[in-house]
Order: sequence, then C-alpha cells, then structure tokens
Amino acid sequence: MINCTCMVQAGQISAEQEAALRAETSAFGARSFGSEPSINWITVPEGSGFTAYEPSTSVLVTMNADRSLSLEEREPLLRELGDIWIEHANRGPDEVVTVISDPQS
Repeated sequence: MINCTCMVQAGQISAEQEAALRAETSAFGARSFGSEPSINWITVPEGSGFTAYEPSTSVLVTMNADRSLSLEEREPLLRELGDIWIEHANRGPDEVVTVISDPQS
C-alpha cells in the first residue's frame, strides 16, 4: 500500500483546493507507483504552525514508494509532486515540502 500524509495549515486550503489536491495526488501515486495512495489529510490548527516567528504558510506532503528509488528516479518524482502542490495549493516553491521515502523494511 502507498501511504501519503498531507499537512496543511487551517484556513489556507479551500474545499475546492483540497478536492483538487487529493485527486491530483492520487493520480500521481497511481501513475508513479501503480496504485492510488491512502491519503491521511492533517489540518494543523490555526496558531500551531510557525516559520520564522510568523504563521506558517507551508504544506508538507510525504509519500512512500513501492520500491527503493535511485536519485535519478526520485528527483523528477519529487519535482512533479511539488509542482502539483505549488499549482493547486497556490503556494510558492519555498512553501511546499515533499518527501518520497523508500518502503519500510
């Protein structure tokens, strides 16, 4: 199973954006790893996430791969996943953190 965790700040992602992000992230998982990921959507309560002493505008997306990935394979996948979130969450590249980890042993 492909697991994906998406952490967003309360009040910064609309219901429409969330629906698009879930759909695009699921499609990415299916395309990249052969199955749609199970998405765990976590909303960080307002006032609980900070960057440089200011309320955070960052999002964090982690997904586990179905196999070990080489750097040559991982880097374009990270870029594609990040681009999805930059576009649909309306965030800058410095506000999107993506992780694609190898399977746990």
